[in-house]
Amino acid sequence: MRKIYVLLFIAAVFTACQESFEDRSEREAKEFTQKKCPAQINVNTRIDSMTFDKQTMTVAYYYTMSGPADNAMAIKQTNPRELLLNEVRNSTALKPAREHDCNIRYVYRSLANPGLVLFEVTFTPTDYNKQ
Repeated sequence: MRKIYVLLFIAAVFTACQESFEDRSEREAKEFTQKKCPAQINVNTRIDSMTFDKQTMTVAYYYTMSGPADNAMAIKQTNPRELLLNEVRNSTALKPAREHDCNIRYVYRSLANPGLVLFEVTFTPTDYNKQ
């Protein structure tokens, strides 16, 4: 009889510990931001935070650009939308987000002028599922 109670307890614990995709994504984004941000991606790019909005099902990455990259015209000339769309389509880290039809957003701000958004784009499932 004791074994049955132990098994029921274990089953209850595992059932109670199950998180929804949305809750897990929100928690993991907060943990990523707390543990790893800010972090230099390269000489001119720093990731400041990552968020997950359960209402809009949006994963968002916030970056700060510095040096020569802190220039809206230079960013526009590199065609970042296509580069980022390819990253979204091919990233194994974003696979769960794609499988749950999340929006994926990137925001790049200026270090010299923090209020200035140099580039911003949001990809929807329609964008990244098109080939």
